[in-house]
Amino acid sequence: MHYRTLGNSGAVVSTYALGTMTFGAEATEEQSRAILDDYFAAGGNFIDTADVYSSGVSEEIIGRWLADRADARDRAVVATKGRFPMGQAPNDVGTSRRHLVRALDDSLRRLGVEQIDLYQLHAWDPITPLEETLRFLHDAVTSGKMAYYGFSNFLGWQLTKAVHVAKAQGWSAPVTLQPQYSLLVREIESEIVPASLDAGIGLLPWSPLGGGWLSGKYKRDQPPAGATRLGENPKRGMEAWEARNADPRTWDVIAEVEETAGRHGVSPSQVALAWLADRPAVTSVILGARTVEQLADNLAAAELRLTAGETERLTEISRPRVGVYPYGPMAQEQRSRKLEGGR
Repeated sequence: MHYRTLGNSGAVVSTYALGTMTFGAEATEEQSRAILDDYFAAGGNFIDTADVYSSGVSEEIIGRWLADRADARDRAVVATKGRFPMGQAPNDVGTSRRHLVRALDDSLRRLGVEQIDLYQLHAWDPITPLEETLRFLHDAVTSGKMAYYGFSNFLGWQLTKAVHVAKAQGWSAPVTLQPQYSLLVREIESEIVPASLDAGIGLLPWSPLGGGWLSGKYKRDQPPAGATRLGENPKRGMEAWEARNADPRTWDVIAEVEETAGRHGVSPSQVALAWLADRPAVTSVILGARTVEQLADNLAAAELRLTAGETERLTEISRPRVGVYPYGPMAQEQRSRKLEGGR
């Protein structure tokens, strides 16, 4: 396992984080504890969860595991999130001080810790004034309830605004952003990645295998079946079967990933993860394993080194489609400049 600083903080985390959305849902507590054991045995130290994962059960499983593993608690960097509904009342959702005070305290209780290492806003809140939210986060850092804070699913302008409001007020600054990012979903490179680099924000990509597509488990024009996420629900979320299957780019990318994997004698998943871990601004890639076998395969990506040529081919074939403006080649050229001047 390799390590990097957590965004622009001094905390150190493994380059692969353990995502725990499956805990208490697709993975039983016994399976979840086995996954945690194997992850830490491999040198991982970064656990990512959220209050809404299995309605708090994911946090509770992690909390019980930490209570039984004092050695791991000393090593662990624990991240959780708040923002989405945890009840039916109007104030059971959002990033208001009213909601976040309760959400943070509930997460601390379920995890059984006195401080959250990284507390993240799970998404932008269009209703709550940003100043209210950022002041709450600053107060929570100052009081010691959280060490650092970050965001998830923010757009580029939202991230930049938050960074500069916090700076102008002299409040604690965010250190991370958690976006969807993979060889199949690269649209964040137009605005979010540049905004993160500008602010020194570390990216924590979720769904790095595109909901399982980049593992090679699905075949063209063969609807998924069996005990897989799309086999159980082909219309599931952003990785739904019909739209991606109908897009030739999907299969071009998968073919290149599989060809690269064959040359190295590794799984397609490891190639996709290794490519992502080396992208600009990426701090730690979040693994969403359902079993210890999946985790072991994913963690092996830490030792895979793609050649410059392989990285270039993967990057080129997965390049997202953009319009002529403002992200097309000619528009990008307008924003560039030669050091020596001239046309």
